[in-house]
Amino acid sequence: MVYTVTFNPSLDYIVTVDDFKLGLTNRTTSELMLPGGKGVNVSIVLSNLGIENTAIYYSAGFVGDEITRCIRESGINAQEIRIDKGCSRINLKLKSIDGTEINGMGPDISEEDVSELYTRLDKLSEGDTLVLAGSIPSTMPETIYSDIMESLQGRGVRIVVDATKDLLMNVLKYKPFLIKPNNHELGEIFGVELKTRESVVPYAKKLLEEGAENVIISMAGEGAVFVSSDGEVYMREAPKGKLVNGVGAGDSMVAGFIAGYLTEGDLLYAFKMGLSSGSASAFSENLATREEIMKVYGTVE
Repeated sequence: MVYTVTFNPSLDYIVTVDDFKLGLTNRTTSELMLPGGKGVNVSIVLSNLGIENTAIYYSAGFVGDEITRCIRESGINAQEIRIDKGCSRINLKLKSIDGTEINGMGPDISEEDVSELYTRLDKLSEGDTLVLAGSIPSTMPETIYSDIMESLQGRGVRIVVDATKDLLMNVLKYKPFLIKPNNHELGEIFGVELKTRESVVPYAKKLLEEGAENVIISMAGEGAVFVSSDGEVYMREAPKGKLVNGVGAGDSMVAGFIAGYLTEGDLLYAFKMGLSSGSASAFSENLATREEIMKVYGTVE
C-alpha cells in the first residue's frame, strides 16, 4: 500500500477574474474548488493511475469536512486525523493574474495530534511506500520528517520525500528511496544558481552521497534530471505542450514515478512516468488523468 502524509491540507479555491481591478469589486468568470496540499495531490494522481493508496492528513472545521468529502470522492482511502480547534486552510488561487495565490495558515497541531499520526504510521510494514510531502506548520519541529523516518527504520518501508531546506536535508541519513527537489530548491541548499540540466548533476550526486537512494531534479520548462542509486544519470527535455496550470505538477511527478516503479520495477520507466505525469498536469486545468499522462508519455524519448 502507498500512504501519503499531509500536515497542512487545503481547499483550493481557484478562480478566474477578467480585467481585475485593485480596490474595486471584481466578479469571477470561472470557479473551481479542489482538495490541495502536496501529499493529497500525490494521492489523487496515484488514484488516477490506478494505484490504490491511503491519504493520512490533518483536518479541522467545516473546511476539513469538505476536504475529506473530496478525497473520498476521488476514490482514495481517507484517514483524517481530526483537530478539535481551528479550521483547515483555504487557498485562493487567481489563475488570470500571473499565478497569484493567497494561502491560508491552517490549524495548530498539538503533541497529541502528532502522537496519533505515529499510531497510524506504526501499522506500516515491509513493501509499503510512504510519501512525506510539503511544508509543515510553524509550530512543528524541522525534524518531523526525519523523526518519522527514524521511527520506521528496519521496517522495509520505501520512503519518498518532497520537501525543502532542512526538512529535506535532515532525512538523508535515513536513506530515503526518492527525493525530488526542483533546481531552485537544490541551488538554495548549496548556495548556487542552477539553470541547466547539466549544472544540477554534481549537486544531485552530492545528495546521493549524503544518503538519498534516488534523486529527481524537476526543472519546469527545462525538463528533469534523474540520478539513480547506481550512479546513472538520465536527462530529459520537457515534453512539448502549453502550460495551463503549474500547480501540482511536481506532486504529479512524484506520483508518476511511484506508479511507474510499482508497476514495472524499473527506475528509468519510473522516471519517464514521473516526467510525463508532471508535464500532463501542467498542461491540464486540473491534476492529470491517466489518459492525459499516457498521451504525454508517448512523446517522451
